[in-house]
Parts: sequence; C-alpha cells; structure tokens
Amino acid sequence: MSNIERVTITMPSDMAAIVKAAVEHGDYASTSEVVRDALRDWTHKRSLRQQDVAELRSLWLEALNNKSPGVPADEVLERLERKYRAIADAKSGPSGAR
Repeated sequence: MSNIERVTITMPSDMAAIVKAAVEHGDYASTSEVVRDALRDWTHKRSLRQQDVAELRSLWLEALNNKSPGVPADEVLERLERKYRAIADAKSGPSGAR
C-alpha cells in the first residue's frame, strides 16, 4: 500500500467489540487491519457476484436467442418418472426392500 488515507467509521457496539476482541486475541495487529481484511473479503465476494451475474445474463440471452423447439414438458416428466422408478426398483431388487 503506497498511498494510505485515514478514514473514520462508525459501527454498532457489538461489531466494535468483535473487532477489538480479534485484536486483543492476536488475530490482527490493529483495528485497521481487521477493516482492511474485511474490505478485501467484501471486494472478492462482490467480484465473484458480478461474474455470476454476467454469466447468468449470458446464459439467459443465449436461451432467449435459442430457436430450437426444446423438449416438451410431458416428455421430460416421463423420462424422470422412468429414471426414478428404475432407481426405486434397483433399491428393492430381487432380495426385497433393504
């Protein structure tokens, strides 16, 4: 960090107690370090969320632009029914229910 800017923040007393406890227990050297670590985590989560949104938007647009007729719902349901019936039959098997 080449440029450091001093910022004053306010937080609920229960959060302040958590920050102070982290410093007192030696998890962090200072309250500033706690806040910097929290901001790094927040920045990372925000970046991941933005990537997820971009991916979902891309998939959504791809689906909207897809001109194929797709699979009828009743056909999908029939496939699922056959699949899970086969699983249930395999579990009960020739030796009866387990």
